[in-house]
Amino acid sequence: MLAYFAIGARLVQFGLEGPAVPWVAAGQVAAHRPAILDRHGGKLAVDLKTYSLFAEPRRIVDVDDAIDSLRTVFPDLDVRDMHAKLSGERGFIWLKRHLPPQMHNRIMALGIPGIGFRSEIRRFYPAGRTTAHVVGLTDVDNLGVSGLERWIDTQGYRELRELGLGGSESFSPLKTSIDLRIQHAFHDELTEAMGKYDPAGAGGLLLNIKTGEVLALVSLPDFDPNKPVEAHLHDRLNRVSGSAAEMGSIVKTFTTAMAIEKSNATLNTLYDASKPLIVGRQLVRDYYGKNRPLTLEEVFLYSSNIGSALEARAVGIEKHRNFLKSAGLLTRLQFELPEVATPREPSRWSTATSITASFGHGFATTPLQTASGIGGILNNGILVNPTLIKRGKTDAELASRRIVSDRTSAMMRHLYQLSGEKGSGRRAAVAGLNVGGKTGTAEKVIAGRYARNRNYNVFAAALPMDDPVYVYLVIIDDPKPKTSTRGLTAGVTAAPVTGRIIRRTFGFLDVIPSFGASSPTPVDESIG
Repeated sequence: MLAYFAIGARLVQFGLEGPAVPWVAAGQVAAHRPAILDRHGGKLAVDLKTYSLFAEPRRIVDVDDAIDSLRTVFPDLDVRDMHAKLSGERGFIWLKRHLPPQMHNRIMALGIPGIGFRSEIRRFYPAGRTTAHVVGLTDVDNLGVSGLERWIDTQGYRELRELGLGGSESFSPLKTSIDLRIQHAFHDELTEAMGKYDPAGAGGLLLNIKTGEVLALVSLPDFDPNKPVEAHLHDRLNRVSGSAAEMGSIVKTFTTAMAIEKSNATLNTLYDASKPLIVGRQLVRDYYGKNRPLTLEEVFLYSSNIGSALEARAVGIEKHRNFLKSAGLLTRLQFELPEVATPREPSRWSTATSITASFGHGFATTPLQTASGIGGILNNGILVNPTLIKRGKTDAELASRRIVSDRTSAMMRHLYQLSGEKGSGRRAAVAGLNVGGKTGTAEKVIAGRYARNRNYNVFAAALPMDDPVYVYLVIIDDPKPKTSTRGLTAGVTAAPVTGRIIRRTFGFLDVIPSFGASSPTPVDESIG
C-alpha cells in the first residue's frame, strides 16, 4: 500500500508540473500549412523545416558556462538578458526560433544540459515581394496574418490544426489564379513608375473578365514576407483591394453605360456642353471644353464632365445610385483577401451628389471593384465576381450576373476602342493589338478639400476589343507634378505604364496580334 501511495503521489506531482515542452504549443508550432501555388504550379508559399532553441532553466547546471558556450554560436548574445532567462526554476522558455540546420548541429555539439531543440515549420515565400499583398504572411507560430495565408485559416485549417491534424500530407496545395510571369511584369513596371513619378503609391491588376480570375495583383510600397519587419508600416496597405478612393473620369464608363441602358440613349444622342452647368453654388466645367453640343460618343471621347452630368440628370438620382450599386461599386466586395475596403458614399444622395458622381467624385470605391465593373460592362453585360482562386467555366457561371444588356455592352466596346485609338487611352496603344481604354484623374481630398496638383490617377485597358477577355487597371497615387502649376494626369502616367505592361504580358495570354487595318467596330444601334 505504501508503494502504490508513493507512485500515485509522484504521478500527481508530474501532472501538476506539466511536460518540459507544452503539448499544446508543440502541436501548434509543428503543424504544416497547405502550399500556395500560381496557376501553373509555381510555388508562392511553402513549408520549410527549421529548429527552435529552448531551455529548461531548472535543469541547467552552470548558467555562466551555458551562456559562454552559446556565445560561441551567437557572438552578439545579450549576456545580462540571457542570464535572467536561464536563472530560476522555470520549466520551459524559448531562446531562438527558426534556426537553420547548421546552427542546430553546432549547438547540439556543445552538449549543454537543459538546452534543446524542437523542429518547427516556417513559411517560405519564393517570390518574395512580388506576391506580398496576394499571399500575405504568417506569424512566428505559422498562423496567417494577412493575404491568402489568413484566408486559409478561415477555411477550417485552424480548427484542423488545433485538433492535431496538421501533418505534411494533410492538405492539398491551394492553386491560385495568379500567373507569376505576369505578376513579375506588373511588379517590375510599377516599381519603375514609383521611381519615375515619386508617388505615394502605385498598384495594378489583370482580370480575366470571362472567369473573374485575377491573374496579377500588385500594390506598392510592399514588403518582403520572408523579412516582415516592414509589413505593418502605414503605407504598406493593399491599394488595389484594401483602399477606397475617388476614381475620377474612369467612372464615366458607368455613367455612359447607364445613359444607354436606363434612358435609351444612342451614340448620337446630344448633350448641350456649350456652357458650364450650374449645380447649386458650383459650376461643372470641362477641362478641354468644345463649347458646343456633344453626342454621347463625343462626351465619352472628350471625357466631358458637363455631358456626363447631363447623362446622370436624364436618368435620375435613385436610378443612378442603384446602377452603381448593381455594378458592384458601392458595396463591400466578397473576395478571398481580408484586406478589402468598404466603399464610401454620402448617407443621402442629392442632385449635386449624382452630378459629381457622374464624373467620379463624391463617392469612393476600390480599384478592384472598378476593374470588375468595367469588365462586366464590356463582357456582353455579364459581371463575374473576381477571385484569386483558379476557376473553371462552370464555377464562373455560378459567380456571374447581368448588369447591362448586349446592346449597351456593344456600344461601350465601341467607345472603349475609340478612346484607345483617338482619346485619352491612346498612350497605352500597342501595335497589332486591339486595345481600348479610359483614363481617370481625380483630385485628392486633403484636409477635407480637393487639392490642386494632388491627383489619384487610374487607367483601365481592355483587349481584344472585338470580344474583350482581359482588363488591365493601373493606379498612380499622388504623382509629383511636372511643374508648380501642372500636375501629372492619368494620360501621361498610368496609361503609358499600362501600355508597357501589355507589351510584356500579352504573349502569356494567347492574344494573337493582327497587323491589318483597324478601325472602331461599327455598332448596330437597332440591337435591343
